[in-house]
Amino acid sequence: MKKINFGEAIIILVLMLAILGTGVIGFGLSPQLPVLFVVALLIAWAKVKKATWDEVHDGITEGITTAIIPIFIFLLIGTLIAVWIKAGIIPALMVFGFNSLSVKFFVPSAFIVCSLVGLSIGSGFTTISTVGIAILGMGMTMGLNPALVAGAILSGAIFGDKMSPLSDSTNLASAVAGSELFAHIKNMMWTTIPAFLISLVGFLALGHASKAPDMTRVNETINILNQHFTINWWASLPIILMFVCAWCKIPAIPTLFINIFVSTVMIFINDPHFTIKQLASLVETGFVAQTKNADVNALLTRGGISNMMGTVSLIIMTLALGGLLMKFGIVAAAMDPLAKKLNTPGKLVTVTICSGIAINLFVGEQYLSVILPGRAFKGAFERLKLDPLSLSRVLEDGGSVINYLVPWGVAGSFAASTLGISVLAFLPFTFFSLLCPVFSILSGISGIGLKWQKKSA
Repeated sequence: MKKINFGEAIIILVLMLAILGTGVIGFGLSPQLPVLFVVALLIAWAKVKKATWDEVHDGITEGITTAIIPIFIFLLIGTLIAVWIKAGIIPALMVFGFNSLSVKFFVPSAFIVCSLVGLSIGSGFTTISTVGIAILGMGMTMGLNPALVAGAILSGAIFGDKMSPLSDSTNLASAVAGSELFAHIKNMMWTTIPAFLISLVGFLALGHASKAPDMTRVNETINILNQHFTINWWASLPIILMFVCAWCKIPAIPTLFINIFVSTVMIFINDPHFTIKQLASLVETGFVAQTKNADVNALLTRGGISNMMGTVSLIIMTLALGGLLMKFGIVAAAMDPLAKKLNTPGKLVTVTICSGIAINLFVGEQYLSVILPGRAFKGAFERLKLDPLSLSRVLEDGGSVINYLVPWGVAGSFAASTLGISVLAFLPFTFFSLLCPVFSILSGISGIGLKWQKKSA
């Protein structure tokens, strides 16, 4: 297959984005159909360009292979959610939260709590699927806007993930740029702290403007949770265990398996009549709440492997699309010419940020939104005498934090599936992700916070 030029690559990418945007935003479709349609069109275009079926198959395989581990982790998280609810862990978090979190400042409190949890464990996904679910349940019970609460949860989880030395995406950005990890985290404060503070102000303003919480519903929910679940200090054990595993740098898969095992033991201790067959059903199809309150049932009917399969299917199709785009050189053809024409820090930072956002939109994969712009623009940063720390910060600001805002993205689809709220609903309230690219571009244009290479003696 012949190498394509810049113009052809841009036309393909713009057409793809138009189809995806029209399908998801215009017609309100779930992302699966538009993504599948784009994959079919891309394969048809490749065949017209004389690509072989082996090349098509290789592109799909290479794209999907990059996310085999994350996909398996998603299945484990589905299991973890189910056993955490059955063991009373998420209900206990809700009860303790009702009694400790500020009601008047619930939304900013949710943002801060998720920030601290994410910072401690280094995983936005885990923060969202554990503490996030509990906080969302509390917010909905109080009568708050679910999309606003979800935006606060996501903003906090993304902040913690971005700034934690235990985070995969943070380590990846540092490695791709060739910067030292803790220096990278310190340098990110130039854009992260302003984004965090303005997000906090936004949540304070909107949370305060929300209608007064309905404490009757809150008290009713607490009573129902106490009636149907075992609520005591014992429920904190799996949460403490997760923090311990994170600080011991135990990888995600064994951490999740350990936590699932401990939570399962708690289930059998709480309910000695619980059977292996019931456990198998719980893991496969998730927890089904059967209280007399429909709202509580809706909040706690979650988890299970089968309930993650919609997200997994979308991720597989999206990664197949990304693999084909890379295999046929479409992404490289669009990015490489730009890198050669960037002669000022402002232009370079802006284009790198936009490229990270574009990769998220076109490919939908968090890691590739860091890797591809990093490879494409690393030489340009070196040519302008910018330190690798400047590149690694830009890769985070325009790459990993944006994936949560893409309906067909790995992180976005996971968050929507886990919280039960569409990406387009919580997107306007995910202030932290929206602000990080803005402050990064301002830093590039003004020069404030940019790191330059040290002059040799």
